[in-house]
Amino acid sequence: MKIRYLHTMVRVKDLETSMAFYRLLGLEETRRTDSEGGRYTNVFMAPPGQEECPLELTYNWDGDDGLPSDSRHFGHLAYRVGNIYEMCQKLMDAGVTINRPPRDGHMAFVRSPDNVSIELLQEGDSLPKQEPWASMENTGHW
Repeated sequence: MKIRYLHTMVRVKDLETSMAFYRLLGLEETRRTDSEGGRYTNVFMAPPGQEECPLELTYNWDGDDGLPSDSRHFGHLAYRVGNIYEMCQKLMDAGVTINRPPRDGHMAFVRSPDNVSIELLQEGDSLPKQEPWASMENTGHW
């Protein structure tokens, strides 16, 4: 029996705010579906050249008031980045809290506007430890 990965779906409360966050990570919109009958929009985003690994953002036009406020039951999304320090700085400059800083030069965690945990992993070997990351404390949970 064959199986093939298709996508990961997360529900979002504000489509434009969530898309802006994932653009900061480097994802691009690859496909969009608006369903008048279902009253939702699905936006698929993926890293350039990796359209086979999309993230599906589902926005329900009438809201998601019945959903839990903390998406911890989901786990996390993981992305490999070329320079973890540069990515974390870019996110911080845009107002994103670094929940688990890359103290080890290898791994960090942030949260999306919808409270989805995002793991960032350094491509290749860990970068040498450097400030301010090496002494930065955790903020919240991831």
